[in-house]
Amino acid sequence: MENFISYNPTTLHFGKEVTNDIAQTILTYGKKVLLVYGKNAIKQNGLYDKIFNKLKKANIEVVEYNGIKPNPIVEDVDAAAHIGRLNKVDVILAVGGGSVIDTAKIISITIPVTHSCWDFYQGKSKPQKSIPLITVLTLAATGTEMNPFAVIQNNSTKQKLGYGNPLIFPKHSYLDPQNTFTVPKHQTAFGIVDLIAHCLESYFGFGKADLSDKFVISIIKEALEVGPKLLNELDNYEYRARIMYAATCALNGLCANGRTSGDWGVHSIGHIYSLLYDIAHGASLSIAYPTWLKLQKKKIPERIAALGFDLFGVASADETILAFEKFFKTLECPLTLKEANIKDIDKKEIFDVMKLNKVSGSNHKLTEVDYLKIIDLTC
Repeated sequence: MENFISYNPTTLHFGKEVTNDIAQTILTYGKKVLLVYGKNAIKQNGLYDKIFNKLKKANIEVVEYNGIKPNPIVEDVDAAAHIGRLNKVDVILAVGGGSVIDTAKIISITIPVTHSCWDFYQGKSKPQKSIPLITVLTLAATGTEMNPFAVIQNNSTKQKLGYGNPLIFPKHSYLDPQNTFTVPKHQTAFGIVDLIAHCLESYFGFGKADLSDKFVISIIKEALEVGPKLLNELDNYEYRARIMYAATCALNGLCANGRTSGDWGVHSIGHIYSLLYDIAHGASLSIAYPTWLKLQKKKIPERIAALGFDLFGVASADETILAFEKFFKTLECPLTLKEANIKDIDKKEIFDVMKLNKVSGSNHKLTEVDYLKIIDLTC
């Protein structure tokens, strides 16, 4: 087992109607809030009015920034930070899924400065402070509600990058499974793939960590058991709750302890597909993970086979890959770009953007020859 430091300062509020005390929590940080959210979903399902009325009743002043895209962009971060800076907000409240919360995390460290958020991603600047962030999660998937990481893309440079800093941990995250009832079936399925992928990134990271492996296996088994049931009963509270908690545990540090890092090669691949074709993050992962496993099966057959035995009772790397593909198909998730309805696929462009973004894993390095194999397998 590798040396590690475990640190997670986020207070998690989980269960029915936990947002009832959100105004009181906000008031511990200030009385002026920057409310960040997506497009119309939280207004259509009534969550916007529910939260806004609580803030109004507590005499909390609200400044808004909405329209965050499923694959969040630099321009929204910078624009929202400008609004927050002008209005001298005390706290940020992010209501939405991973894209909204990731955006809000980077807004929190961009408000105190005058440069673009992209400077953090390029290593030109390091944040010295942040605006306190509180989140209300509406989609079980990314685990961003309880970790210090955020992914943003820059369309002008054709880059999609992750960034991590302890300053962007949310102070409080509110998880009411009822707020995910209106998430459509396909987005729910993509979230299930996402949480599985997070577990696997830890599993294939560097370092031997037997207990962390057991956490990985348990969380994925939860998804294998509950996922298909949830897709048949989207308003089942128990199923929503179990998937929501599994998604949080998949990336709150629980699965990573005892390793120097996760691998993250598959996310690196998936980011290219969402950057170029604007496909959902979870869809990019259902395409990329079986492909990555096929690429690695001659290099780490025992590790892949052990995973398959623990999860599916199979005996080989090939059977493990087939079992994952079968499960992703059960969720109606794509295994290739064509199955994701991507037309006019340009293999050379994919290769060039992979080179530009230096697609690779922290543990299992990827070469340009690997890029070509990956492209052939996913197109």
